[in-house]
Amino acid sequence: MDKRSQQKKNYTIGVISDTHGLIRSEAVNAFKGTDLIVHAGDIGSPDVLEELKNIAPVKAVRGNMDTGEWAFRLPATDIVEIGDVMIYVLHDVNTLDVDPASAGIHAVISGHTHRSSAEFKNGVLFLNPGTAGPFKPPISIARLRINGTSMEPLFIELNR
Repeated sequence: MDKRSQQKKNYTIGVISDTHGLIRSEAVNAFKGTDLIVHAGDIGSPDVLEELKNIAPVKAVRGNMDTGEWAFRLPATDIVEIGDVMIYVLHDVNTLDVDPASAGIHAVISGHTHRSSAEFKNGVLFLNPGTAGPFKPPISIARLRINGTSMEPLFIELNR
Protein backbone atom coordinates (compact mmCIF):
# COMPACT_ATOMS: atom_id res chain seq x y z
CA MET A 1 0.00 0.00 0.00
CA ASP A 2 1.28 3.49 -0.69
CA LYS A 3 1.84 6.07 2.07
CA ARG A 4 -1.28 8.06 1.23
CA SER A 5 -3.61 5.05 1.55
CA GLN A 6 -1.94 4.05 4.83
CA GLN A 7 -3.10 7.35 6.36
CA LYS A 8 -6.81 6.71 5.96
CA LYS A 9 -8.90 4.69 8.43
CA ASN A 10 -11.56 3.01 6.27
CA TYR A 11 -10.71 0.19 3.87
CA THR A 12 -12.47 -2.55 1.99
CA ILE A 13 -10.61 -5.76 1.27
CA GLY A 14 -11.79 -8.38 -1.20
CA VAL A 15 -11.17 -11.88 0.16
CA ILE A 16 -11.12 -14.94 -2.08
CA SER A 17 -9.82 -18.49 -1.89
CA ASP A 18 -9.82 -21.82 -3.67
CA THR A 19 -10.39 -20.50 -7.17
CA HIS A 20 -8.59 -23.53 -8.68
CA GLY A 21 -7.92 -21.65 -11.92
CA LEU A 22 -11.34 -20.02 -12.28
CA ILE A 23 -12.01 -16.31 -11.86
CA ARG A 24 -15.74 -15.67 -11.95
CA SER A 25 -17.09 -12.44 -13.40
CA GLU A 26 -19.26 -12.02 -10.28
CA ALA A 27 -16.12 -11.99 -8.14
CA VAL A 28 -14.49 -9.41 -10.40
CA ASN A 29 -17.57 -7.19 -10.14
CA ALA A 30 -17.82 -7.64 -6.35
CA PHE A 31 -14.20 -6.59 -5.87
CA LYS A 32 -14.42 -3.36 -7.87
CA GLY A 33 -13.68 -0.44 -5.58
CA THR A 34 -11.73 -2.48 -3.03
CA ASP A 35 -8.43 -1.22 -1.66
CA LEU A 36 -6.79 -4.65 -1.68
CA ILE A 37 -7.59 -8.25 -2.63
CA VAL A 38 -6.34 -11.16 -0.50
CA HIS A 39 -6.23 -14.64 -2.07
CA ALA A 40 -5.88 -17.41 0.53
CA GLY A 41 -4.47 -20.07 -1.78
CA ASP A 42 -5.38 -22.85 -4.17
CA ILE A 43 -5.19 -20.23 -6.88
CA GLY A 44 -4.73 -22.75 -9.68
CA SER A 45 -3.23 -20.43 -12.29
CA PRO A 46 -1.17 -17.25 -12.39
CA ASP A 47 -3.87 -15.86 -14.73
CA VAL A 48 -6.21 -15.61 -11.73
CA LEU A 49 -3.79 -13.31 -9.93
CA GLU A 50 -3.22 -11.22 -13.07
CA GLU A 51 -6.95 -10.67 -13.51
CA LEU A 52 -7.36 -9.72 -9.85
CA LYS A 53 -4.43 -7.28 -10.13
CA ASN A 54 -6.45 -5.40 -12.77
CA ILE A 55 -8.95 -4.55 -10.00
CA ALA A 56 -6.75 -3.77 -6.97
CA PRO A 57 -3.38 -4.68 -5.45
CA VAL A 58 -3.23 -8.40 -4.57
CA LYS A 59 -1.64 -10.33 -1.71
CA ALA A 60 -1.70 -14.09 -2.21
CA VAL A 61 -0.39 -17.21 -0.51
CA ARG A 62 0.28 -20.64 -1.94
CA GLY A 63 -2.25 -23.40 -1.29
CA ASN A 64 -1.68 -27.14 -1.16
CA MET A 65 -2.87 -27.52 -4.77
CA ASP A 66 -0.68 -24.71 -6.14
CA THR A 67 2.31 -26.22 -7.91
CA GLY A 68 4.80 -25.17 -10.52
CA GLU A 69 7.38 -22.42 -10.67
CA TRP A 70 4.83 -19.59 -10.51
CA ALA A 71 3.30 -21.03 -7.32
CA PHE A 72 6.57 -21.66 -5.53
CA ARG A 73 7.32 -17.94 -5.80
CA LEU A 74 4.33 -17.30 -3.51
CA PRO A 75 4.78 -17.44 0.25
CA ALA A 76 3.02 -20.12 2.31
CA THR A 77 2.02 -17.39 4.78
CA ASP A 78 1.99 -13.62 4.71
CA ILE A 79 1.29 -10.72 7.01
CA VAL A 80 -0.70 -7.87 5.50
CA GLU A 81 -0.77 -4.51 7.23
CA ILE A 82 -3.53 -2.16 6.15
CA GLY A 83 -4.23 0.95 8.16
CA ASP A 84 -4.27 -0.01 11.84
CA VAL A 85 -4.94 -3.71 11.16
CA MET A 86 -2.50 -6.62 10.87
CA ILE A 87 -3.80 -9.69 8.99
CA TYR A 88 -2.13 -13.11 8.91
CA VAL A 89 -2.88 -15.00 5.67
CA LEU A 90 -2.42 -18.73 5.14
CA HIS A 91 -4.23 -21.45 3.22
CA ASP A 92 -5.08 -24.01 5.92
CA VAL A 93 -5.89 -22.57 9.35
CA ASN A 94 -5.00 -25.95 10.89
CA THR A 95 -1.35 -25.19 10.11
CA LEU A 96 -1.41 -21.89 12.03
CA ASP A 97 1.75 -21.90 14.15
CA VAL A 98 1.42 -18.55 15.91
CA ASP A 99 -0.88 -17.26 18.64
CA PRO A 100 -2.46 -14.38 16.72
CA ALA A 101 -3.71 -12.47 19.78
CA SER A 102 -0.27 -12.56 21.43
CA ALA A 103 1.40 -11.51 18.16
CA GLY A 104 -0.81 -8.44 17.77
CA ILE A 105 -2.64 -9.88 14.77
CA HIS A 106 -6.18 -8.61 14.30
CA ALA A 107 -7.40 -11.15 11.72
CA VAL A 108 -6.48 -14.52 10.25
CA ILE A 109 -7.61 -15.19 6.67
CA SER A 110 -7.57 -18.76 5.39
CA GLY A 111 -9.22 -21.01 2.82
CA HIS A 112 -8.88 -24.76 2.17
CA THR A 113 -12.21 -26.00 3.59
CA HIS A 114 -14.39 -24.54 0.80
CA ARG A 115 -16.81 -23.42 3.57
CA SER A 116 -17.29 -19.77 4.44
CA SER A 117 -16.98 -18.78 8.08
CA ALA A 118 -16.28 -15.78 10.25
CA GLU A 119 -15.69 -15.97 13.97
CA PHE A 120 -13.97 -13.85 16.59
CA LYS A 121 -11.74 -15.80 18.99
CA ASN A 122 -9.86 -13.92 21.72
CA GLY A 123 -10.53 -10.68 19.83
CA VAL A 124 -9.10 -12.03 16.55
CA LEU A 125 -11.28 -12.41 13.45
CA PHE A 126 -10.89 -15.80 11.74
CA LEU A 127 -12.25 -15.42 8.20
CA ASN A 128 -12.63 -18.02 5.47
CA PRO A 129 -14.37 -16.72 2.32
CA GLY A 130 -15.34 -20.21 1.12
CA THR A 131 -14.57 -21.32 -2.43
CA ALA A 132 -14.91 -19.36 -5.64
CA GLY A 133 -13.73 -22.29 -7.75
CA PRO A 134 -15.36 -24.75 -10.19
CA PHE A 135 -17.42 -26.56 -7.57
CA LYS A 136 -21.05 -27.09 -6.65
CA PRO A 137 -22.69 -24.35 -4.55
CA PRO A 138 -22.33 -22.76 -2.18
CA ILE A 139 -19.80 -20.57 -3.96
CA SER A 140 -18.71 -17.46 -2.07
CA ILE A 141 -16.21 -14.68 -1.55
CA ALA A 142 -16.06 -11.99 1.11
CA ARG A 143 -15.54 -8.29 1.54
CA LEU A 144 -13.91 -7.17 4.75
CA ARG A 145 -14.71 -3.65 5.86
CA ILE A 146 -12.14 -2.08 8.16
CA ASN A 147 -12.66 1.07 10.20
CA GLY A 148 -9.64 1.71 12.43
CA THR A 149 -9.25 -1.69 14.11
CA SER A 150 -12.94 -2.59 13.78
CA MET A 151 -13.65 -5.24 11.12
CA GLU A 152 -16.91 -6.36 9.54
CA PRO A 153 -16.95 -9.32 7.12
CA LEU A 154 -19.65 -9.59 4.47
CA PHE A 155 -20.10 -12.81 2.51
CA ILE A 156 -21.19 -12.65 -1.11
CA GLU A 157 -22.68 -15.79 -2.64
CA LEU A 158 -21.91 -16.25 -6.32
CA ASN A 159 -24.72 -17.80 -8.32
CA ARG A 160 -22.84 -19.69 -11.01
